[in-house]
Amino acid sequence: MEIVTVPCLSDNYAYLVKAPDGVCLIDAPEAGPIIEALESRGWELDTLLITHHHHDHVGGVAELRERYGCTVVGPKAEEAKLPPLDTAVDGGDTLQVAGTPVEVIFVPGHTLGHVAFHFPDAQAVFTADSLMALGCGRIFEGTPDMMWESLSKLIALPPETLVCSGHEYTSANARFALTIEPGNEALKLRSDAIAKARTEGRATATCKLSEELATNPFLRPASPEIRDRLGMNDAPDAAVFAEVRARKDSF
Repeated sequence: MEIVTVPCLSDNYAYLVKAPDGVCLIDAPEAGPIIEALESRGWELDTLLITHHHHDHVGGVAELRERYGCTVVGPKAEEAKLPPLDTAVDGGDTLQVAGTPVEVIFVPGHTLGHVAFHFPDAQAVFTADSLMALGCGRIFEGTPDMMWESLSKLIALPPETLVCSGHEYTSANARFALTIEPGNEALKLRSDAIAKARTEGRATATCKLSEELATNPFLRPASPEIRDRLGMNDAPDAAVFAEVRARKDSF
């Protein structure tokens, strides 16, 4: 399967997946760049998967549906806030999309009904604004405990899974991460690589889960360095996560 990252708006990403029996799209921030990516490859759009209701992830849905007649799938918990859905899904559901299985993972926190889409055959998960490259989404509607539980589900995926997130926030996330765990050598190397990639105009919002586990402070509340710097050596993981998230909010 082929995955194509499509830059949209100022810092959003949509993702096209060329599967055995068609093409699907994860999120539609705006239609124009997605149509251009499809047309340049001679692809038609069969299925559109929506992760959550924020406008910068659904702004292009109506135009894409009208143009391609694609099936629109989204979280049942946010159905009232979304463009009309052909299929509403819950966490734990497994779909057949363009000839490949897609597992729906319920990851509330950023919004109350946010879902991620795991493509096991492609070894990829599309996380939008839940788990992000070197970060996690701001908690707008949920609670820190809710977000930590959601991230814990994603942590449990195979480490070789490619995490495809929804925004180009990685440079800022790297700067923050280095204030939380400055002794992490893997993080230093990744930060340098991110700076080089951005200088060259390359996207940095996708990364193997194994690298996130080694460098993303939001996934590392067990790190002795992080706990020591926060003065939370004996705190539960969820409490350490909540403190890291609070610090990022004011960074």
